[in-house]
Amino acid sequence: MRKTMHKIVIIGPESTGKSTLSKELAAHFGEPWVPEYAREYIGELDRPYIYEDLEAIAKGQVKLEDEKAGRAVDKLFCDTDLRVIKVWSEHRFNQTNDWIKQQIQTRKYSLYLLTSIDIPWTEDPQREHADPAMRKYFMQVYENEMKASGVPWKKISGTEGDRLKSAIEWIDKCLIEKV
Repeated sequence: MRKTMHKIVIIGPESTGKSTLSKELAAHFGEPWVPEYAREYIGELDRPYIYEDLEAIAKGQVKLEDEKAGRAVDKLFCDTDLRVIKVWSEHRFNQTNDWIKQQIQTRKYSLYLLTSIDIPWTEDPQREHADPAMRKYFMQVYENEMKASGVPWKKISGTEGDRLKSAIEWIDKCLIEKV
């Protein structure tokens, strides 16, 4: 009988260390991590992304997550989930695709780690909102998403080392309590 699969999502505004933390947690626990599919998809476009691209990005993210879950023993670290696509879709296009909304309701996750905006912005051609006011705005949007999710979550802040230590301790504590 297979053990319970714990999907742990690292979520938050742009340039808050989600990918770094995802990789570090996966390495620490010896489990796979799911990269953000949008980076690959948008990187291959020869134009700005449009509303219709978001469903393709969402489906690619889900496919990648399901593939990586097949390789996990009991933990899978997800560098984003469909809530991120929802946040971007609502912000940029004032709407969210019904398939994405349905998937958010049916896909289950064990824990969320919300990465804080307390680290410096790192420039990247795919990032859009370096302005400190926009970073604060998106941080609040993600906090609201977490509160509405019904899933245990923790805000992760501090240095890279502090973030990793805090995340590991919280994951261990939460998953021991679930056993």
